[in-house]
Amino acid sequence: MNLLRLLSTAAMALAAVCAMAEFTVDYRGEAAVNAGSGDFAPYYMASNVHGTVNAPIGAYLRAGLWHRMDSTARFSWGFGAEGIAGAGAKTPYRRYDGASAQWQENKMGPSAAWIQQLYGEVKYRGVFLTAGMMEYGSRMLDDRLSSGDLTYSGNARPLPGFRMGFIDFQNIPLTNGWVQICGALGYERSTDTDWVVDHFNHFSGHYNSDWWYNYKYCYFRTRPSERLSVTLGMQAAGQFGGTTVSYASGKQVSATRHDTDLRAFVDMLVPRGGDAYYVGNHVGSWDVKARYRLRSGIEISAYMQKPWEDGSGIGFLNGFDGLWGIEFRNAEGRHIVQAAVVEYLDFTNQSGPIHWDVADRPGSDLYGVATGHDNYYNNFLTNGYAVYGRGIGSPFIPGPFYNLDGQNEFLCTRLRGFHAGALGALAPTVDWRVMLSWRKGWGTYMQPFLEPRTDTSAMAEAVWRPARVPGLAVKAQVAFDTGKLYGDNFGALVSVSWRGLLTFVK
Repeated sequence: MNLLRLLSTAAMALAAVCAMAEFTVDYRGEAAVNAGSGDFAPYYMASNVHGTVNAPIGAYLRAGLWHRMDSTARFSWGFGAEGIAGAGAKTPYRRYDGASAQWQENKMGPSAAWIQQLYGEVKYRGVFLTAGMMEYGSRMLDDRLSSGDLTYSGNARPLPGFRMGFIDFQNIPLTNGWVQICGALGYERSTDTDWVVDHFNHFSGHYNSDWWYNYKYCYFRTRPSERLSVTLGMQAAGQFGGTTVSYASGKQVSATRHDTDLRAFVDMLVPRGGDAYYVGNHVGSWDVKARYRLRSGIEISAYMQKPWEDGSGIGFLNGFDGLWGIEFRNAEGRHIVQAAVVEYLDFTNQSGPIHWDVADRPGSDLYGVATGHDNYYNNFLTNGYAVYGRGIGSPFIPGPFYNLDGQNEFLCTRLRGFHAGALGALAPTVDWRVMLSWRKGWGTYMQPFLEPRTDTSAMAEAVWRPARVPGLAVKAQVAFDTGKLYGDNFGALVSVSWRGLLTFVK
C-alpha cells in the first residue's frame, strides 16, 4: 500500500534525525478492565475516547511512544505510535441469511489487537503537516467535559491519511495582533469495511465500503490576551468514493462504485454546479465562542454550533437546531471545581419532512419547490457519518454501533436534550469528574418512532496520582444508561496507567 510505504519512509527519516541530535520521547502504558450489564458499555464510558471502549465486559492493554513537536522552534518534528490489545464480550446483532431465508444472531466484539495511532509530523514556523493515523479532537470544545463537537469530536477511531494547516492561531498581517486565523485541511481513508459489512443486516438498506474522508476548518479569533475574546468560523467534512451496495427484501439489488479520481478529491473542496454538488455525505457546522476573563482569573464562555448538511443549514434555516453551551473555568491551580459545562442540544428542526422540486418530476401538474427532509449524519450513498459505528461528530446522537437490527445509519437524528459535566480536585493527588445527560428522540423523518424514546445517562470518575510515584495514575469509573435509545446499561471501569519521559543524548 502507498500509505504503508509513506509511513515506512517517514519512520526511516525520523530515525536518521534521531541519530543526529538530543531528543525526548514520552511513553505511556495502561491496563484497563470494565464490567457491567447490558449490550454495550455505558454511554459516557464509551463516548469521546476515540473508540477504545465499546463492550459491556472487557479488558485491554495499551502502550505508546511519542516525540512531541517543539512549538517554540522554527522547525520541529514529531512522531507517535500506539497499539491496543485486549478482549471483550460480544454484542448480538441481527443479520439475514439469504441462503436459508432466516434471520440469525450475529455476535460481534472488539478486535484482539489494533494500531490506534501511527504518525509522523513536521512544522515550519506556523505551518504543519501530519501523515499517518493520529487522534484529533475538537478545536473549540473541551472534549473531557462537552457532549462532543458536532462535526469532529474525539468519539471515533482515527483514520490513516494526512492533514496540513496552521499549527495554532496565527496573527493576521496588518491587524496588529487583534485578529488571528487557524485552519487545516486533510484527507483520510476508511479502515472499517470489514466491520461495516459484518454489522450490516443484509436485508434492506445499503452500506458503503472503502470510502474516503475529507475534513477542513477555518476559525478566526480576536486577541486572546484581552479579557473578552471571540472565536468564530466553520467546519466542513465529507465522505466520498468507495462502493455502495444496496439490498431490498434480503437480496442485493445494486452495487455502485463511486469516482475516486483527482476530480473527486477536488470536488470536496470546490463543488461543481449541477447534480455533482450532492456527491458524498457533507457534514459541517458554524461555530461561535465568546470567552470573558474576570479579574480573579475565572473564565466564563458561551458557545454555539449550528449543524448543516446543505444550503438550508448553512443559511440558518433549520430553526434552533444546534449545540448551545456555557462553560465555567476556574483560575489556575487546583480547585474543588476546576471547570464545568452545561449544554442544550436540539436537532428537531431539519427543514420539515417534505422535499419537493418540480424539476425532479417532469410532466407533473404540481409546481414550486419545498426544500426539506434533512437527515443529519445520514446519506443515501454512504454509511452514516461514523467509523466502526461510532459517530465522527457528536456521540449525543446514537451511532450505527447501537443498531441491534444491523442498519448502518443513524436511526434517531431528531432529538433534543441537555448535557452537563464538571471536574475538579478532591485532594492534592485525587481528581474527579462527573457527567449527566437526558435526551428524547423521535427517530427520523423517513422512519419515525411509533412512540418517543428517552435516555438518561450518568458517569462518576475518580483519578488518584500518588505523589511518591510520579507518572502513575489509577482511575475508577461508574456509569449507567436507562431508557430506549442506548438501552439499559451499567458498568464500572478500573485502569492503571504509567507515563514517563525518556531523554536520548547523542
